[in-house]
Amino acid sequence: MGDGDVVGDALYVRFQGTRRSPRGHFPGIFALANGLARDGRLSEEQYRFWRAGNDWYDAHYTNPSHVDPTVYDRDLNPGAVAWFKTSAVRLIERVDGYVELLAAHDVDCERLESTDPGRIIYEDDEQVVVVPWQGDSPHDTVRQPDDPEETRPA
Repeated sequence: MGDGDVVGDALYVRFQGTRRSPRGHFPGIFALANGLARDGRLSEEQYRFWRAGNDWYDAHYTNPSHVDPTVYDRDLNPGAVAWFKTSAVRLIERVDGYVELLAAHDVDCERLESTDPGRIIYEDDEQVVVVPWQGDSPHDTVRQPDDPEETRPA
């Protein structure tokens, strides 16, 4: 499948690291930024951005774990990850700052687009949480460059 086959038709988008975590999955962009903050690696300005960004998302974006505490249970839903619906433009637009924050710390990330990222175990108006299909890539997925200038939502 060529890159042009899914872009524009994708239903879901995910921003994630390019290196597997110790648990074997690719952490999402928020987990990566939270890790930098937790480890004390952010400058004061970066910390303010991260805190304000997380507060904004907390106020405007449902946390699936608050709706279903088992959604990320490793035994029930191994490898579960969240994907934005491409219609959640107001949420996706704000990801750029996180991409830039990660780039400033040499943490590579990528934008994935898919029509079928896995078995949906949670869904709301703006996101899904899926258990990925077997293998490294969701079905019908296009990987976008990790350059912040090239990962801006359409």
